[in-house]
Amino acid sequence: MKKKLKIEKNIIYLCRCNKLSNMKKFFSILVLSVIALLPAFGQVPASVKPVKNVIVMLSDGTSTSVISAARWYKTYNKMGNNLYIDPYLCGSVSTYCSNRPIGDSAPTMSCYMTGVSGQAGNISIYPTVDPENDLVPLDKAQTYQPLATVLEAARILQNKSTGLVVTCEFPHATPAACASHCFSRSNYKYIAPQMAYNNLDVMIGGGNDFVSDDMKAHFKNSGTTLIQDNLTAFRNFKGNDKLWALFDKTDMPYDLDRDPEKTPSIEEMTRKAIELLSKNKNGFFLMVEGSKVDWAAHANDAVGAITEFIAFDNAVGAALEFAQKNGETAIIILADHSTGGLSIGRQDFRGNTLKELFGVVSQYKKTAAGVEDILKATQPDQIKNVFAKYTGLELKDEDYNSIVQSRDYPFRETNASNSNRSLSSNIIRIMNAPTCFGFTTGNHTGEEVFLAVYHPKGNRPTGFVSNIQINDYLCKASGFKTSLPELSKKLFAKHTDVLAGLKYEIDASSDFPTLTVEKGNNKLQVKAQSSTALINGKPISLNSVVVYVNENKTFYLPKDILSKLN
Repeated sequence: MKKKLKIEKNIIYLCRCNKLSNMKKFFSILVLSVIALLPAFGQVPASVKPVKNVIVMLSDGTSTSVISAARWYKTYNKMGNNLYIDPYLCGSVSTYCSNRPIGDSAPTMSCYMTGVSGQAGNISIYPTVDPENDLVPLDKAQTYQPLATVLEAARILQNKSTGLVVTCEFPHATPAACASHCFSRSNYKYIAPQMAYNNLDVMIGGGNDFVSDDMKAHFKNSGTTLIQDNLTAFRNFKGNDKLWALFDKTDMPYDLDRDPEKTPSIEEMTRKAIELLSKNKNGFFLMVEGSKVDWAAHANDAVGAITEFIAFDNAVGAALEFAQKNGETAIIILADHSTGGLSIGRQDFRGNTLKELFGVVSQYKKTAAGVEDILKATQPDQIKNVFAKYTGLELKDEDYNSIVQSRDYPFRETNASNSNRSLSSNIIRIMNAPTCFGFTTGNHTGEEVFLAVYHPKGNRPTGFVSNIQINDYLCKASGFKTSLPELSKKLFAKHTDVLAGLKYEIDASSDFPTLTVEKGNNKLQVKAQSSTALINGKPISLNSVVVYVNENKTFYLPKDILSKLN
């Protein structure tokens, strides 16, 4: 009641703010009022029956319009009238950064994993304070503090197996937020080894280019099988080793463009992950990301976004099949933000029947990215035939000219008229033109996202909830006895606090700084972004990753690390 009265007073004040000097205060109070209301519209059950296994399935950058389009696409193409998520839709989620209503994958997924709202680019690390824009209260003293994730808590507190399945490169923002800590999502140099040294039981996705020799050595020492671009070996893997199976140099192909003889579907990867992780009698935590719905939406590639979501939904079906038989598994299905502003219907499009809306897009055999790859290897005199083969569209002369004059078309004539448009943008424009789909942006958008939950006892959030509440639900469903803030303090203490009074030095001359500590006759050496250390030259394993943060030149260590010197 007090919260409601305070909000009402804020709204009354807003109505009186009619001077330019009050505008900043106007918007600040408006946003804070909306944030304050978030928990009031939905709820996480006070009591959630803990389960043995927790699966988080995240469709990156997915708006409800993409979901609707995917459902109608399936109907038109006689693939069924429903999505696997449909019976379990139970609410929506507001995802936002600590200082922005529109989030990006790094802080929004980090919030799901840690319960702390971060800034754009943050990977499971406490944000800097931004007083004029912050939407949540922050503690300046905690800036840059690595934050324990649900995945780390499942492994460390409960001895559960942990796994990630993605279609992007493995150090990308969403998987990184589960198993690493970094101020910048683009710092793959730090993120990739942290993920390796976090000793995941299963990592399936893209990103062979980001596996270093040091990571390969760690895999060998930790009983991890590394499979690279070998679908047969992946399918035949039955061992008890940990498994990293990676395909392609960076991200994996869109599902519509995928060669099933070279690359597994996200459904197959999900089934394999569950098969391996479920061997652990203590249970498991698995995160599955439909990574490239977001990428297609950024590109305004309608057929790409639709078919990627259907592929993701098929993976949801595989997880639900396991969970319903298993009886001890909860599945949380949602997005991290929306992208592109897709609409089914456009001002210059007049069709309304199912065929008029979904007939053209259903004849596309490749995404725009897939068509682009083919056209880059196609001579100009074959462009029209190839384009028709994969899209069913007959190119008009002006469209043909725009393609062959694209600035990055390899066979562009040297005397062609100047064109600032890329081949990709020209293909997307041509493919979208006869369809019903419109886009408002190539960036993220700020509306709430869908929420679907399966719990064997029916305990699930309902209504309009916040990203912070999603973390609360995950912790309750996991049955953690130690809170994530408490775990963060144990795993990631500042070296200045842990080593107070001791002699130590930091060698920052290489990409990965080394901390050396002397205590009596013993010497401890710890390398940044690693979970191994040396005591008097002999290697030991730590229970968590040692994080070095460049921004404040600080090592974050296990609080009890000195006990290993006794």
